[in-house]
Amino acid sequence: MKKTFLVACLLAGSLTVLQAQPLRTPAPSPAAVLKQEFALSTVEVNYSRPSIKGRKIFGDLVPYGKVWRTGANGATTITFGEDVTVGGKPVPAGKYGLLTIPGENEWTVIISRQLDVTSPAAYKQDMDQVRFQVKPQAMPIAIESFMIAFDNIKANSMEMDILWDRTVVVVPITANVDSKISAQIDDLMSKDNRPYAAAAAYYLENGKDLNKALGWFDKALEQNPTAFWIYYQKASCQAKLGKKQDAMTTAKKSIELAKAAKNDDYVVLNEKLIASLK
Repeated sequence: MKKTFLVACLLAGSLTVLQAQPLRTPAPSPAAVLKQEFALSTVEVNYSRPSIKGRKIFGDLVPYGKVWRTGANGATTITFGEDVTVGGKPVPAGKYGLLTIPGENEWTVIISRQLDVTSPAAYKQDMDQVRFQVKPQAMPIAIESFMIAFDNIKANSMEMDILWDRTVVVVPITANVDSKISAQIDDLMSKDNRPYAAAAAYYLENGKDLNKALGWFDKALEQNPTAFWIYYQKASCQAKLGKKQDAMTTAKKSIELAKAAKNDDYVVLNEKLIASLK
């Protein structure tokens, strides 16, 4: 009898523990973190991703003319690791709320100092850091789950795309990195370990003084004479300067070294460069 009572108590206790455990199910609008290296730091977006599920989205589920948290669940936030320009307006480094006011022909994008806006009633316009207008664009296919993405990423500019259903809104973001990098180059070139290759590549990729870049490539190759990738960059620089024969000679040297290193990618790159010079 005592044993039966003890077993019953243990079973009852187990059932109580089981009943206390919360039921876990997939989130209907799962959270997402988007982190992108940009300029000399990163941009990070935290948001949730609702799905269409057969509903009409803009002008219905997401009303026109009202502040939208630009996602679901909690507030959408965006963090800039350095000072940037968003939609043509300066935004200091920091964390902000990302809000929008969708419209049929025009959207308002808001970078807000409020980090907790989840409804139009909570929004305070005097907390705007910046606001600007953009034109929505129609897409040929529907995006089922709401998405924020970064595209067309360059050294000092990129685009933030806000996509859902058949609508995309493109937000331009830029950063003034050239003056910072130029200052770094000037400083480092006065030291013993000079970054010739990196400085030359930056000048090449950003259309700066190509003659100076060419001199730096030569210095870099003195430091590393088997660097086939630097020979390829030097050949590209010579090509841009109109020195076709020099570029072909340099590209052939790069091919020779790339083959010795068993790097087929640079063999192909150099062959394409040579073909473009003929």
